[in-house]
Parts: sequence; structure tokens; C-alpha cells
Amino acid sequence: MFRRAGLPSLHGSAPALQWALLLLVSALLVLALEAVHLSAALLLGPMLAAILLAVSDGTVRIAPRAFQAAQGVIGCMIARNLTAPILASMLASWPLLLAGVVVVVAAAVLLGWLLARWQVLPGTNAVWGSFPGAASVMVLMADAYGADARLVAFMQYLRVVMVAIVASSVAQFAGAHAPPTGAPVSWLAQAFPPVHWGWLLATLAVAWGGGALALRLRVPAGPLLAPMVLGMILQDVGLLRIELPPWLLAGCYALVGWSIGLRFTRAILLHALRALPRVFLSILALLAICGAFSALLVFAAGLDPMTAYLATSPGGVDSIAIIAASMPVDMSFVMALQTARFLLVLLAGPALARFVASRIGGTPRA
Repeated sequence: MFRRAGLPSLHGSAPALQWALLLLVSALLVLALEAVHLSAALLLGPMLAAILLAVSDGTVRIAPRAFQAAQGVIGCMIARNLTAPILASMLASWPLLLAGVVVVVAAAVLLGWLLARWQVLPGTNAVWGSFPGAASVMVLMADAYGADARLVAFMQYLRVVMVAIVASSVAQFAGAHAPPTGAPVSWLAQAFPPVHWGWLLATLAVAWGGGALALRLRVPAGPLLAPMVLGMILQDVGLLRIELPPWLLAGCYALVGWSIGLRFTRAILLHALRALPRVFLSILALLAICGAFSALLVFAAGLDPMTAYLATSPGGVDSIAIIAASMPVDMSFVMALQTARFLLVLLAGPALARFVASRIGGTPRA
């Protein structure tokens, strides 16, 4: 199929040529995805470029230590967003948050169970792929707990694209307009702002030191979770200001995207394409369930429609945050519900995936 599609074989090509092609295609795809305002472009572009290279017989790979280091930085990025005001908002609105979190997570687990039972995707992959939250984190967690990161990434990022399109469309239909931005800012000015090098070094020490310690102690998903927990604690007690310049995050997203994409094979990609129609329908079903629950919040709790819709939308957190920031909504409630759901999936995801696998006669490890 891929030969008929005209993809050239890179078998026997020099690694330097393969890396050059990977960098070039990644950059072009990121620019294309950024042009359509897709918030996951910095990860999705490199991952798509790596898939193209892998199915063209590319042989280059990302070193495990580089992949683990990137996970540590992403863990600190999550910790930076788990601030005290967000946690306080979660406590203040806990009944609504609890209801929203339970409904969306239960719907996602049910759809994942159906996909697994119908053998659309094997083992726990369908459950991890259905979990709402930060897509990059779900992929890393799934990989750490034995699922196939390639199939999980396929589901997660398909949902990211669909959620971003639907949420943006709903926002435009509701008549929301982005606030004025003033004079345009160059990409270089955004990517390379002034950096506090002391805090950056401290952040990297937490990211890489915490990840290395977790690996030594064999903590599941430790390279991601240990820096996240350590960074959150140090930040909230005032001992750390997490400094993560955009260029560093972009590099780490690229490393994660390449690491996942380069593992693809033609067989895996064909399996994903065959599963596409049913996965697409399952995502539509999840969006419909979330929309129905947001309507219930509007009538039962008096929330405005856009706040309710964005709060219950099934991630990713970053894309919803970007859309919500341009609209007159209750930003604290939106981010509190999104964050609470993310934390629940983070804590309970492995157990839920194992539970579903045991009920369909699968194994806990995909």
C-alpha cells in the first residue's frame, strides 16, 4: 500500500540524511498545523513526520535517555499549571466538579471497553486512548504501563483534532471573538523570551533528577510523575519558580513525538487506518455525551452555556485553555474541572485500564 502511495524507501540511507529529512518534514508540518491553530502542533507535527520516516524504512531512533529527559520537562510543565488558585477553585466547586469528572471519565471508560470488546484495538489500548485529559501525558502513561503508545497516540490525537474543531466552531457559533492582540509579535520573540537561567537550571534539576531517581526506584511512569509531583510541591511552598522557555518545550515535544512516531510499522499503521471509522464514531459519541452533560449543568447549576461546554469538553487541556482564554467564560471553573479530571485519570487510569482488560478477557499489559 505504501509503495503504491509513492513513499520512497530510505533503507540503507545515511543516518544524517534521515535526521535532516525528519527535521525538515517536522518543521513543515508544525507550520502547517500552526496555520490552522491546532494547539498540539508542536507534538503532532514531529510525530506525523516520524511516522512517514518509519514506514519509509527509516532506521534512526531516539535514545531512551533523551525520551526520559523530555518526559521530565513535560512533568514540570504540568506542575507549573497546577497552581494554588486552581486547586482552591476545585475545592470551592467540588460538587459540580465531582459530577462532571465522574460522568466524562465513566463515558470514556465505557467507550474504551466497547472498542476493546469489539476488538477494534487490543488490550488496554482502547481504554488509554479514550481517556480525556492531556493527550501527551496519556500517551506517556500508557507506554509506561505496557500499552502500545502508537495506537494510543492515534486515538488521543484524533480526539484532540476533533475537540479543537468542534470547540472552536461552537465558540464562533456563540459569537465569541478573540480579544485584540495589538501589534503582531514575531515567532522568534515568542520562542526565545528572556530566561532566568538560575530558575531554568533549578527546573531542569527537578525534571532530570526526579526522573532519574524514579527510574532507580522503578516507579511506574516515574520520569513523568516524579518531576510533576516534586515540582508542584516545591512551587507551592515557594522554593521553586518553574522556568520553561518555549524553545525548550518545543524541543521536548518534538522528542516525544519522534520517539512515538518512529516506532510505527506498516502493520500498525494499517491497523490504525482500519480502526479509524469506529474510533471516529466513539469520539463523536463522547463529544455528544459531554455536550448533553454541559446542557444539564446550564439548567441545573445556572452556568453559562460556553463555560459549561468548555469545562466538560474531553480535552486536551491545552487546546481548551487557549479557546477559553479568548472568550467571556468562567476561566477558573473551566480549568478547575479540566484539571480535576486530568488528576483523576492520572491517579486511577492504570487501575481502570486493568479492570477493563480483565472484564474482556485481556491482559493488564497490552
